[in-house]
Amino acid sequence: MNIGRFRVRAGVRDWLIAVGVAAALLVTGLSGQHSAMGLGLLGYVLLVAGGLALAAGRRAPVAVLAVAGLCAVGYQAAGFDVAAVAFLFAVYAAMRAGHRIVTAVVSVVVLASLPLAALVSGLHDTGEAFAQARGALQVAWLIAAGAAGEALRQAEQRADEAERTREETARRRADEERLHIARELHDSLTHQISVIKVQSEAAVHVARKRGEEVPEALLAIREAGREASRELRATLEALRDDDTTPPHGLDHIPELVERAGRSGLEATLTIEGQRHDVPIAVGRTAYRVVQESLTNIARHADTVTASVHIDYRPDTLAIRIDDDGKATPDSAPEPGIGLLGMRERVTALGGRLRAEPRSEGGFTIQAELPVERAS
Repeated sequence: MNIGRFRVRAGVRDWLIAVGVAAALLVTGLSGQHSAMGLGLLGYVLLVAGGLALAAGRRAPVAVLAVAGLCAVGYQAAGFDVAAVAFLFAVYAAMRAGHRIVTAVVSVVVLASLPLAALVSGLHDTGEAFAQARGALQVAWLIAAGAAGEALRQAEQRADEAERTREETARRRADEERLHIARELHDSLTHQISVIKVQSEAAVHVARKRGEEVPEALLAIREAGREASRELRATLEALRDDDTTPPHGLDHIPELVERAGRSGLEATLTIEGQRHDVPIAVGRTAYRVVQESLTNIARHADTVTASVHIDYRPDTLAIRIDDDGKATPDSAPEPGIGLLGMRERVTALGGRLRAEPRSEGGFTIQAELPVERAS
């Protein structure tokens, strides 16, 4: 979104420069004595056309360079002793875009053509024609415009390269650190949690097989082991997600809702709007928001029903997850790590997240993810 705004500002600025140059050339041409018919009218048209062509200098610098050069030679041939200001701007834009050889060739051709154009006008002898050509386009101006454009192009290239290098280095270090944490968690916790889970499951099974009453503490240990195992798997999965080949996205949400239904939660999914492609990061975040919301409902909401609503809007993906659990505006649950993680993911994409009790009871989580900005 920011890029789009910058482009709009740049386009407006290009047009302002083009109109300003065209107006300056036209006023200079009008200050002389020229006929309103024939060559005089053609000269006025070329003055304006050479200036207005600069508006396309950012998109087609070589074409604008050629048009500005032809216009400069044309109005010189029509008898207009006006400096080739538009051509100087075109040289600057072409050099900044990196077209050095083409710019040099066109500049030499225009330099050689200006004296001939002055002679063609029939208003000057040879000496005056060369003097007029020097006045219309000084070589020093040409060199300065080209040098300024080249210097700025190289500076922008270096700045872009430095920024790209910093981003790649930071991303690589973050990936390495994330994988390191995943390995540490796997090595230090997976085995111990698995032992607790297996031993507690076995103890409950043996006790029931013997017809003995299973202690509440043992059942609590078994449930804690199951929950810790699920949480650890989810954590490792998130840490190993390298953001390039995401394992889950919008297409996996129906499967996620179905899986929640198999675990005892009556979850429904509603999709509205005209479905369209969204950036990978948006799809991944949407999946994580739904996943974490359903997990929290199953663990804390004390309810068996939940609804997931996804709305495809032109520039936004809206997600809402509701439950009819025990939460009320007077007894809002304390925000946990899961909610904090959802908020961080949504905010990182420039979106908004609301998580609050509903007035009719239960809890709602609403996320709005801007599609264009995340792209």
